[in-house]
Amino acid sequence: MEPFVRVDQYQYIRKQLLELVRGYQTANDKSVQGALKTMALERMFSLFPAMTKEQEDILKQVSSVNEKEEAERFLLKLKSYIIPFQITEDEIINAFPKMKKLKVPALQSFDLTNCSYISWIDQSKLLKFIVTRRDGYVTGTYGTMEYSQKTGVCAICKSVEKTGLFLVKEKGKEAGTYRKKGNYICVDSQACNQNLTSLSPLYEFLDTLRK
Repeated sequence: MEPFVRVDQYQYIRKQLLELVRGYQTANDKSVQGALKTMALERMFSLFPAMTKEQEDILKQVSSVNEKEEAERFLLKLKSYIIPFQITEDEIINAFPKMKKLKVPALQSFDLTNCSYISWIDQSKLLKFIVTRRDGYVTGTYGTMEYSQKTGVCAICKSVEKTGLFLVKEKGKEAGTYRKKGNYICVDSQACNQNLTSLSPLYEFLDTLRK
C-alpha cells in the first residue's frame, strides 16, 4: 500500500498513543478504557477524511494497544506508511533567488521521514534557513538566530523546548530603513519536527514573517 501519513500526522498519532497508554495506566474501569480508545481513534480518523478501507484497517489496530511496547510496535509499523518530506537541491536553491552562493546541505543529512520542514545553519553567513512545501510549492525563509539558555514555547511546534529568537530583516517603507520580524523557535529543528503535530502553526509562523 502507498504511504498516506504525513510526518506531522504521524507525530499527532504518536502523541495520541502516548496519552492512551498513560490513560490505561491510571484508569482501571474498562468503560473508561474503552472510551479512551474510542476518542483516540476518532481523533486519528479525523486526520484522514478520505481514507480508504485499507488505511482505516491499519489505524483500527490501535484498538489492541494497551501497553507502551504495543504502542511502539504499532508506530514502527505505521512508520512504513509515512510520506517523506519531498524536496530536491534545485528546489531549495530556487526558493532563495536573492541568496548568492547558497550552501545547501546534503539531503542525505536529513531524515526526511521525520521532517515536516528542513532547516540548517550557515555558519559562514550566521543565518538560519527554513524550507517548507505548501500546496505543492517550495518556499524558503532565512534570518538570524539569537540563542539563549532558557526554555520557552516554540512558535512553530508550540512545545516547551530550548528556544532562540529567529529574526528576518526586510526593507522598511522609507529608503535606507529596515525592520525585523520574528519569534522564538526551537534551537533543535529535529526536536521541533518531532513535536509538530499539525502544519498550521508552522504556516502561521511563516505567514507572520511575510506580512
